[in-house]
Amino acid sequence: MVDLEYSLVIEATKDPNYFGFYSPELEGFSGIGHSVEDCIYEAKWGMKEHVELLKEKNLPVPPKNPNPTIIIQNEKHLQPTTP
Repeated sequence: MVDLEYSLVIEATKDPNYFGFYSPELEGFSGIGHSVEDCIYEAKWGMKEHVELLKEKNLPVPPKNPNPTIIIQNEKHLQPTTP
């Protein structure tokens, strides 16, 4: 069972010991971990802290996702824009 309040995207980098993560449902939430398992652990507690911070600042808190997903993918590189 996924024990998170929001969906999570974990991105693998070229360094096998470095992963980035974010939630597409929880604006401004992101972090890093050293493994997929570490990212999930960090995200679980980080999401709770992020939501508390939003509440403290009287910012909108998105509803919890009753069926969150975890997506693991390769890091997406931004494409340079041309003027």
